[in-house]
Amino acid sequence: MNIRKIRPNFLKKLLISFKLLYCGLIAPPFETIWKYRSMLYQTSIHEVKTRHAGSVLGLFWLVIYPLLFLGSYAIVYIFIFKIRFPELSSKEYVTLIFCGLIPFLGFSEGLSLGVSSIVSSSNLIKNTLFPIDLVPVKAVLVGQATQCVGMALLLIVLAFLGKITIYTPLVFLVWILQLLFSIGLIWILSSLNVYLRDIQNIIPILTLILMMLSPIAYTEQMIPENFKLFLSINPLYYLIISYQSLFMFGHLPNLKIIIPLAIFSPMLFMIGFWFFSKMKKLFTDNL
Repeated sequence: MNIRKIRPNFLKKLLISFKLLYCGLIAPPFETIWKYRSMLYQTSIHEVKTRHAGSVLGLFWLVIYPLLFLGSYAIVYIFIFKIRFPELSSKEYVTLIFCGLIPFLGFSEGLSLGVSSIVSSSNLIKNTLFPIDLVPVKAVLVGQATQCVGMALLLIVLAFLGKITIYTPLVFLVWILQLLFSIGLIWILSSLNVYLRDIQNIIPILTLILMMLSPIAYTEQMIPENFKLFLSINPLYYLIISYQSLFMFGHLPNLKIIIPLAIFSPMLFMIGFWFFSKMKKLFTDNL
């Protein structure tokens, strides 16, 4: 058997397989978002403004909302549970809580808005100007408004505490992974919610459970070994630990934290778009 003849055939088949994978699974979600990026940005900004239109404080709620959550956490953990870190002052501990609270709020708000986004936007199914594929994406981006403001506030606090390091800019890579994960998840859940409306009722309960099981007010070192395996099924565990490592402690996240996040987030993003593309063909009969 001539190995030289087999090798080119194998490489050719491998190249064809990769091309099919790229064209069918990898490229479509990125191409869709990039193609309509301007429209997506404008509609997202408009919806953020619309949500707060008519209220006395308006867009200032984007600042108040995370600060109210932070104040509640600080009161419970510092004054009621009296948790102390020998290596952290009270100000630094509150900042640590903020590092975990910001991604949680961004994720939970996107989840809350995104799951019911298709059901509440049934008039867009036949809209050729704004593809139905982007409705869940818009919901996730609108939910990120609070996180954007929160991260800006956090950077100011970190600069005041002298916690800005060379690793701090890498948090934006974690943020991108969070967006990919959130959009992929919402593509799946929003399409399933068209057929199983109970999903949108389960989400508030699920969000509350995730809040209690997420390391918002404690570090990875405080988690008992027998509970780490249980927490590993919580996607927010990987996100929050990554934010805390880069923002507060000034070092790269542990490989066992960042590698699953870096692999699973893009995979879920691509699978979510593929799943949504298959399911949307049946939306008309169920909305």
